[in-house]
Amino acid sequence: MSKGSIKVNTENLLPIIKKWLYSDKDIFLREIVSNAQDAIMKLKKLAAIGEANIADNEEFKIDVIVNKTNKTLKVCDNGIGMTAEEVDKYINQVAFSGAEDFIEKYEQSKDKEGEIIGHFGLGFYSAFMVSKSVEIDTLSYADGAKSVHWESDGGTEFDIEDGTKETRGTVITLHLNEDSEEFLDIVTVRKTLIKYCGFLPVNIYLINEEKEVKEGEEDKNTPINDTHPLWLKNPNDCTEEEYKDFYHKVFMDFNEPLFHIHLNVDFPFNLKGILYFPKLNHELQSIEGQIKLFNNQVFIADNIKEVIPEYLMLLKGVIDCPDLPLNVSRSFLQNDGYVTKVSNHITKKVADKLNSLFKTEKELYEKYWDDINPFVKYGCLRDDKFYERVKDILIFKDIDGNYKTLKDFADAGVKEIYYVTDKDAQMQYINLLKEEGITPVLLPDMLDNHFVSYLEYKNSDIKFKRVDSFICDNLKDNVESEESLKNKITDIFKSVLDKDAKIEVSPLKSDDVSALFVLSEEERRMAEMSKMFGNMDFGAPKPGETFVVNSKNPLVLKLCELSDDETKTLLAKQIYDMARLSHKTLSGDDMTAFIKRSNELLMKLAGN
Repeated sequence: MSKGSIKVNTENLLPIIKKWLYSDKDIFLREIVSNAQDAIMKLKKLAAIGEANIADNEEFKIDVIVNKTNKTLKVCDNGIGMTAEEVDKYINQVAFSGAEDFIEKYEQSKDKEGEIIGHFGLGFYSAFMVSKSVEIDTLSYADGAKSVHWESDGGTEFDIEDGTKETRGTVITLHLNEDSEEFLDIVTVRKTLIKYCGFLPVNIYLINEEKEVKEGEEDKNTPINDTHPLWLKNPNDCTEEEYKDFYHKVFMDFNEPLFHIHLNVDFPFNLKGILYFPKLNHELQSIEGQIKLFNNQVFIADNIKEVIPEYLMLLKGVIDCPDLPLNVSRSFLQNDGYVTKVSNHITKKVADKLNSLFKTEKELYEKYWDDINPFVKYGCLRDDKFYERVKDILIFKDIDGNYKTLKDFADAGVKEIYYVTDKDAQMQYINLLKEEGITPVLLPDMLDNHFVSYLEYKNSDIKFKRVDSFICDNLKDNVESEESLKNKITDIFKSVLDKDAKIEVSPLKSDDVSALFVLSEEERRMAEMSKMFGNMDFGAPKPGETFVVNSKNPLVLKLCELSDDETKTLLAKQIYDMARLSHKTLSGDDMTAFIKRSNELLMKLAGN
């Protein structure tokens, strides 16, 4: 047995960091600007505890300067700066974090304003993702400090010498390589800065170094970022108009959001944010939410599933949680129990908001239901805890526009809830139910098929049935037709239909319906599952469907009296296809045959 130590080839280490550390190429700008902000925040903290002197009226800022001719991009700050020793420690030695050293040394300073962002000491090296060489010019705040100039081409060698910088702070100069020259375009840089740093607490100015300054113009733009984002404000200090303006600005969605939730938590963790309920479509495939995750006002990523449950991603919003345990690229969360606590808290606050709306503004909640119910139902299916929190505010809209909860049905002694998936197509079934004093509810979405099964699993005393299953359930209760008439009708239809067709003759409540198809709820749900997996046989009866002929209907009775076999066959097929047509769409060939047969019957009628 032998032991040894793993050897790391330093010449290969930096290229690996440059290529694989970060998920997106443009992330370098976030890292460099975040480091500049850290430098400013460090200085402000030192000034607050009397260890640094700053002018009362000094503006702390970050300048991002583009020079297309020189192919350079500069990030300049007037923060704490670095000494030669600090450059050697934090730049020349990979993964030493100046931020962590600073926090450890000054952890007694607990003010929450201007948290230090960096943790890993690797952000600077992202500059080499886009640069053939990088320069640092820096001057520390410390009395007597000398300016330092550092330069490297991204290999393991660097040059460090006395610099010429005369003002406190740091300038990072990136000499961009050929395949990164898109970052010499002022529009691209602005877009990237707004994406990642649009809400940093320090003013960021974007400057085109080649632009001539006209007389009367200042040699700088207005800040491109909002240093006081709405989510950091106290909810009591925010107006409804501000919430809407923020929504339009951040998500470029000029529809009005339905309502919002302002998260403002200081204990047991620091969590700020705003979640919006947009006006949703009913098909989940067309719903695209967006929840932006920030860390100390720095954008990390959209829709991170570790923090935001899948069903909450139907919403739009921002969440800022400085204590989330990010990995070294800041792009993905480490698997941590803290993350789970944050996620659970967010879902709880969403459920609390829905419950509050239901209890205090029920009419408004009912008004929103058509838009938010896909999200609520999907949340229940994905998260049992969420269901437990919202089960009492699940509402069902009936075809007359009235809303009921499961408790309302239970209090009325209703154990079987009949529902409609297509109000127009299922109108004949609806009319039959109404004659029995039953008003069905509307459940028109694909998701509802799964949702009602879930509710039955959670509530064993409730059963959901589609309206067409009502006839199937009650056939046995109908008074039997005269046996000879029943046999005659059965024989007529058996002679013209498929031999495997299931035919039932029974008097229905309404004389207007000649025939219809019925399917038990269990068989229908199996058919829906089959449809989801690609069985799209439009028009053809599904296994288990029963063709029910109404022995009280005048047209059916007339059919029995006909002596002309040709007309009898045409009419029987027509009754069958009318039932199919009211049940579902006929296929192309069947529709052609139906139209042709209709013309033949009309010609016979005209001839008579």
